[in-house]
Amino acid sequence: MLIFLLFGLLLVGACAALVARAVALPQMRAAKRLESLADYGFEARSAPEEPTRRVMSTVDGIARTLGTAFAGRARGLSEAEVKRELMSAGLHQVSPITFIGYRVLAAIALPALLVWFASSTGMGGALVVLGFPVLLATGWLAPLTIVRRRARERMEQIDHGLPELVDLLVVTVESGMGFAGSMQMAAERFTGPLGDELRLALQEQAMGLPVDQSLEHMLARANTDGMRSFVRSIRQGESLGVSIGQILRDLATEMRQRRRAAAEERAQKAPVKILFPLVGLIFPAIFVVILAPGVISISSTFGGGS
Repeated sequence: MLIFLLFGLLLVGACAALVARAVALPQMRAAKRLESLADYGFEARSAPEEPTRRVMSTVDGIARTLGTAFAGRARGLSEAEVKRELMSAGLHQVSPITFIGYRVLAAIALPALLVWFASSTGMGGALVVLGFPVLLATGWLAPLTIVRRRARERMEQIDHGLPELVDLLVVTVESGMGFAGSMQMAAERFTGPLGDELRLALQEQAMGLPVDQSLEHMLARANTDGMRSFVRSIRQGESLGVSIGQILRDLATEMRQRRRAAAEERAQKAPVKILFPLVGLIFPAIFVVILAPGVISISSTFGGGS
């Protein structure tokens, strides 16, 4: 019993550390990105040292060890695929091995918490047997589901901001500024995932990578329909020597038509999606309000007559 209690407390501490890391992850990633951008002409602020970083580094070490041990035995896990998922979600600082380790840690922690809770409260063994595989699968799949949902939301934000980026590039290019200078101005003005991708592309160009390859890497990190059209148009303009301003103007029109079509598609799906809340939540309340007075009156009438 004491061993289960100690093991459960250890796993509870690990889960608390994971929750703290998930909460502080955006601030940590922004601080690290500002430090890396300082070498390329961007102003960076020194982030204060926090005691939680040591705990997070310890948890990272445990997750990295588990990921290394588990990834070597599980043939179905592809590090390239995991890396692509992490890059799409914007988690550039998390390695695939560490992420696999977090999945293993979550898959161990949830069933262990169930066993500890069952041993401390006297829960039935049948419930533990039924809940153990469910929590095991939940712990294994939950981190990947969260990353994929974050990647999907991030790709939607990038697609939503691409028409504004193209408009800014059209104005700056047609005013006489070069494409590199236009990208630099756009990176300074845009925030969010699209601004992060632009700044990463500028970092690669500052390190000596050609514009063509930096755009290709940006497409690999954010593989959406709008980004594919943007990168293809820029690469065609650079290779064929066509005016980039005209290409970008046509691309802006196409992207806005695509955004309008996506909005109309979502509007057409709205009646179907709202049907279930209407049937399950609103209609029963309406029926109670409408039929309750009649039911009360009928019941009182029959009750009085008897």
